[in-house]
Amino acid sequence: MCLGLRVNEVLALKWSDFDLESLVLMVVRGVVHGRISNVKTEYSEDELPLDSAFIELMLDWKSRCPASEEGWVFPNPDTGKLYHASPICQDYIRAAGRKAGLKKDIGWHSFRHAYRSFLDDVGTPVGVQQKLMRHAQVSTTMNTYGGAQMNSKRTANTKVVQMILPSKERLTVAV
Repeated sequence: MCLGLRVNEVLALKWSDFDLESLVLMVVRGVVHGRISNVKTEYSEDELPLDSAFIELMLDWKSRCPASEEGWVFPNPDTGKLYHASPICQDYIRAAGRKAGLKKDIGWHSFRHAYRSFLDDVGTPVGVQQKLMRHAQVSTTMNTYGGAQMNSKRTANTKVVQMILPSKERLTVAV
């Protein structure tokens, strides 16, 4: 949720991918059905900035994380190997969404879409969004991911209405 990573990238993270001195994460691999490979595209392999609060969270997890020979960030505690994404989604993510009363089922990719929406809400320029999402084309960032949050839409609409409709103060002065 804090980095907009694809699920195959999240599950393939190693502690060595984190550079805590430079505050960056290097995204270099993914895992699908237990098979480790390079990331999706050449644009997907990149350094992402890390926030100090996120680093604190990850260091706390590292102190409790099950050990694995390969240094995985999220190893299965029973095997030391990587998890498969589908069972986690079905058993936990979708179940949590239903418990929260969401009308639509959510999945791993919901977090990536939400990340893009949050970037938009905080006024992040589209070019920066593209780089943070690691898309080859800005059209993918704009057309496929995200959607404006209701508060952002309301704020934007209010600004337009205020431009068009005079305020009560202006009406009083004009009359």
